[in-house]
Amino acid sequence: MASIKICSDADLEVGAAVRVVIDGLPIALVRDSAGAVHAIGDTCTHGDISLSEGFVEDDTLECWAHGSKFSLITGKPITLPAYEPVPVYPVTIVDGEVYIDPTAIDPASRLEA
Repeated sequence: MASIKICSDADLEVGAAVRVVIDGLPIALVRDSAGAVHAIGDTCTHGDISLSEGFVEDDTLECWAHGSKFSLITGKPITLPAYEPVPVYPVTIVDGEVYIDPTAIDPASRLEA
């Protein structure tokens, strides 16, 4: 699928996440503490909780309900109770606009955080 324009790069705050839905697919769009922009599945794999309501710390997003932290780079959980990864989606910034490709990156091709 082609990338979808989501918002202006200036609309994303450092250390914050926002929920976006593309064709019924919930995605957490996150600017980490270093300023990089990431997109991961917005549903915690431990419970049906929106990750975008959680806390951004460095390059992780923490579920507010039970504390599982997910890597924004690989989607893998770093802390329990979650043990299944969330999908990771390609993000591009073109002319100050943020685009997400809602086709998940193949887990085998992800680099470790």
